[in-house]
Amino acid sequence: MQILLVDDEIEFTDSLSQVLCREGYTVDIAHDGITGMELAQKTTYDLLILDWMMPQSSGLMLCQKLRSLGQITPILFLTAKDTLDDRVLGLDAGADDYLVKPFELRELLARVRALLRRSPHTVELAPSTPRLQVGDLEFDRDNQLAYRQHRTIELSEKEAQLLEYFMENPNQLLTHSQIQQHLWGDSESPSSNVLAALVRLLRRKIEHSKESPLVHTVYGKGYRFGE
Repeated sequence: MQILLVDDEIEFTDSLSQVLCREGYTVDIAHDGITGMELAQKTTYDLLILDWMMPQSSGLMLCQKLRSLGQITPILFLTAKDTLDDRVLGLDAGADDYLVKPFELRELLARVRALLRRSPHTVELAPSTPRLQVGDLEFDRDNQLAYRQHRTIELSEKEAQLLEYFMENPNQLLTHSQIQQHLWGDSESPSSNVLAALVRLLRRKIEHSKESPLVHTVYGKGYRFGE
């Protein structure tokens, strides 16, 4: 997934782009609004992250211009402007979300994931299929059932959501925060023990004796799913 980051603070954009790249995103950078406008019109991005105050053309102006041209790509403002009037102005200009500097990195990443799930380009590129398969394990999305070694595996709602997320991202490191955000969103904040317990329950169902393990713990970070 492609992200355009527009901010005139070079040190900030360098460090943030490294973080986003480590999360698996492709990131283009612009340090002024005019360059950002050129890139946004030339390339189809899944998300735009804009600073408000920039030389030549502000992020607010950039947002307004893109929306007037019919651009529907999600836009996230990162700015030091923190008054209610500023937030209303940014959202009225067409932004989808607004995060005040300084911010917690995990909150930014959660908001990025949430906006990317709503991105029209992401939906086009990743249409869902009725069944997923990794190794000898199959998952039927519609009926919330898994199949392995000629046996049918019944799953709870949360177990099915977790297995689906794992199988949609095979052989990738999924961090604890990524999984928690996907399963519970921003409305709930379960402890790490809740996620660990859910993973144990899923393992018991999909990994019987003599079957190769599929859920691999990456200690201190998260999980990787695959043979």
